[in-house]
Amino acid sequence: MNTVFKENTRYRALFASLLLSAIGFGLYKGVIDNYLAEVAGMTEMDRGIAEFFRELPGLLLVVILALFYRFSAEKMYKTGMVIMVVGMTMQALISPAKALIICAIFIYSLGEHIQLGMKNTLSLEYSCPGSGGRALGYQNSIYQIGNLAGYLAVIAVFMLISTGGKPFRPIFMVAALFMVLAMLASFRLTGSSATDASHRRFYFRRKFRKYYMLEVFYGARKQVFFTFGPYVLVLFYGASAGVISLLFAISAVSCFIFAPMVGKLIDRFGYKPVMIADTLILVIVCFFYGFAHHLFPMHTAFIICCVNYVLDSVISLASMASNVYVQDISDSREEMKATISTGISVNHTITIFVALLGGWVWKVLGIETLFMLSAFLGLCNSAYAATIKPRTTS
Repeated sequence: MNTVFKENTRYRALFASLLLSAIGFGLYKGVIDNYLAEVAGMTEMDRGIAEFFRELPGLLLVVILALFYRFSAEKMYKTGMVIMVVGMTMQALISPAKALIICAIFIYSLGEHIQLGMKNTLSLEYSCPGSGGRALGYQNSIYQIGNLAGYLAVIAVFMLISTGGKPFRPIFMVAALFMVLAMLASFRLTGSSATDASHRRFYFRRKFRKYYMLEVFYGARKQVFFTFGPYVLVLFYGASAGVISLLFAISAVSCFIFAPMVGKLIDRFGYKPVMIADTLILVIVCFFYGFAHHLFPMHTAFIICCVNYVLDSVISLASMASNVYVQDISDSREEMKATISTGISVNHTITIFVALLGGWVWKVLGIETLFMLSAFLGLCNSAYAATIKPRTTS
């Protein structure tokens, strides 16, 4: 990675923190859907409400980043890590009451969303010129390795316990421990990123309007799969936590393999072709996810949906292209960082409503309509990406 990142130790501290937090998140993600369905008794509508509050911090970034505008990207990353520790610890200790679970999800998500723009910004900041796509690809791969470790641990636990065992709380406790270790690793991120000259992190500029719109389309379409993809497998097909974790593990391995490749494709062919191809493939994925049970026996349909979930995870890597697009048209590193943070909040302006709407659509109109809606949003994303004109140098 020496040809991708500048010669400094900061990216190593960042990647160590990302790896440890990813392990914790892998443990958490591997069981949370089954925990919500089997222990908390959440329906599809309840899941949509929980997701609304999970995505709300993304919208609140406008206020959060304004309050902490004097913080460097490194300090914001560490702040987010501390909040994530609080949320995960709360999840490990509280009773399975819906209101308390949603509160814990909200707190953890608050820290996660504070970090979201910062880790992309720092990876781009620490990268060598012309290596932005590969830097984000390596970052994604490191995170996927951690996720994989968490998923494999969940699979092992559920293979060892008795059939009726549900060790959700111990898994949450171990996840909280890894978050603490990630927080300690993040404290090694010393110094201040070079993009902090005026401390602006959130603003709109006309030249970024296409990026903002792409974030709206992408946020809406990814929300359907992120929230309801696993929950369909749990509620509709009866998948266990072990099976779900195995699926997540396969997705993590696939993303680990393909993330650097996607980054290289972005650097070689440009962000525009990658943006367009991503969402065109999505249409096929959505069709089979929504209609497989009409075309095949339930067991076969379940396998097809699992394959398509993995495929969606892989094509979602193309979202890196939008960050490289911002880097390309920004006049400074500071402007890039501010715009990426803006994009996250723009993204979540739509996702919080899609979370609520998605639960209602599933309950009233069925999963077929839900995933066709996602496919339509994907087509809108491709059509809009096609209007992008790559930056020309004078």
